[in-house]
Amino acid sequence: MAFDGLFTKAIVSELQQLKSGRISKIHQPNSQEIIFQIRANNKNHKLLVSLHPSFSRMQLTNEVLTNPSEPPLFCMVLRKQLEGGLITSIEQQETDRIVSIQVQARNELGDQIERKLVIEIMGRHSNLILLDASRNLIIDSMKHLPPSVNSYRTILPGQPYIPAPPQDKLDPFQVLEEEFMDILPNLQEPRDVVRQFAGFSPLTAAELLYRLQQNQEQPFSVWRSFLDSFNAGSMKPTVVENDRKTLFSAVELTHAFGTTQTFSTLGDLLDKVYFARAERERVKSQAIDLERWLSNEITKLENKTKKLQKEQQTAQNLDTLKLYGELLTANNYLMQKGDKEVTVENYYDQGTTVTIPLDPRKTPIDNAQHYFSRYSKAKTALVRIAEQLEKTKEDIEYFEMVRQQVYQASPIDIEEIREELVELGFMRARRSKKKVKPKKPAPEAFVSSTGVPISVGKNNKQNDYLTFKMAARDHVWLHTKDIPGSHVVIHDAEPDAKTIEEAAGLSAYFSKARESSSVPVDYTEIKHVKKPSGAKPGFVIYFEQKTLFVTPDEDLVRKLRK
Repeated sequence: MAFDGLFTKAIVSELQQLKSGRISKIHQPNSQEIIFQIRANNKNHKLLVSLHPSFSRMQLTNEVLTNPSEPPLFCMVLRKQLEGGLITSIEQQETDRIVSIQVQARNELGDQIERKLVIEIMGRHSNLILLDASRNLIIDSMKHLPPSVNSYRTILPGQPYIPAPPQDKLDPFQVLEEEFMDILPNLQEPRDVVRQFAGFSPLTAAELLYRLQQNQEQPFSVWRSFLDSFNAGSMKPTVVENDRKTLFSAVELTHAFGTTQTFSTLGDLLDKVYFARAERERVKSQAIDLERWLSNEITKLENKTKKLQKEQQTAQNLDTLKLYGELLTANNYLMQKGDKEVTVENYYDQGTTVTIPLDPRKTPIDNAQHYFSRYSKAKTALVRIAEQLEKTKEDIEYFEMVRQQVYQASPIDIEEIREELVELGFMRARRSKKKVKPKKPAPEAFVSSTGVPISVGKNNKQNDYLTFKMAARDHVWLHTKDIPGSHVVIHDAEPDAKTIEEAAGLSAYFSKARESSSVPVDYTEIKHVKKPSGAKPGFVIYFEQKTLFVTPDEDLVRKLRK
């Protein structure tokens, strides 16, 4: 990946369309991301700023993020200072991954004020800082850095803003031909380029060197052409995927091998590369305790299964216990109290004898009754063990299904999964000071390429609600065949073949077979889907189904998402 200084330059070029735009809304979905909704050129735009240590970036996005019921404090500060303000400039600091957005806003008295947002994209050191531009003072920041943490500069409200220390490298856009030709012989490896010039990552440097090798007659022209390709109008947002990793750049990657995909904008490219991973990280931060709990429960149930299977093997000698009891009863005259064993003829198998252990403290009849009693207990135990094994198997399958749902959930789905586990008595309810009104489950909405609405249940509450309350009897229902996954409904009695195929793709994607190919998906009408009495949430039986095979495709999911 390469969100380097040159990619930042390309992003800033793409963001110039926001100039003169008005900031209408600001949201903070989580501790690491801010969304600015901006109205510019008669269009609504969403500017995402992420400070995630692995996915730090700024971009225009089309994806939807769920916001908390109450905005965090920093979000409230941004709203107070910036909402309604006009963006007057968007600039990059030289070739660094630092961008400043100048905003002209008004305070509570209606007086005009100048504010500046500084976005520092530096991996785990990334930050978003709000400044009083007229005085260069920090109003607030997403991350506070006291002097004890950073001796070079302090990032705290009321402190003067000191930019991050500059890199001791050449600005590639200021390098003259003579200077470049002097440096060129020393540029043998990507690390040589990274060491000399600001803004280059190893990936971007490798692409430059490859182009220089392809045209050795005019190296400076190649150099200038390469730098110019990061300007708006010249970019070719590209993703290359191979077995080892995913590479992306604002320009064509002619040196890289793999499956290549190009995009019309950098925002679309970054949505493709980052969104699913970032979404997974958001869920992980909210559900790490839930995932751990589910794994522990599954392990406990697997250990219980092994123990029950051992007990079952022990109890399966009940026929021998019954035989001993019957033979002792028939031959009690051969024994007397104090005997430790007796050998008698086995009249069930002519010509053979059986040696039966005895309790010397008991009479022959008591020994026989003891074996009959053990036989009766073993018989009862086998029934009980079989019932427990079946229940344990069902619980394991249920928890495996829930764990898969957690893995594929969006943040809004996690609380519904917790509620379900509480309602079934598996977990204790969390203590909460506020009483939260129960909400209707909200399956995720999609629209097929032919305009037909499709819904996907992302957890068992949503699955049951979608299948038995939301959908009509003649709507089409889909589910992966014999594989845990989501309920999918096409809200149409007679959908076209393309819609059925796309809905099947959604069903395969939101299942345990997401990483597989040629996944079998069953589909039938809702009226042929039934819920057995006493079944756990999400469990159904169905009939009159047809089956088709599809391969999950993340791009299709993003395309159809409403």
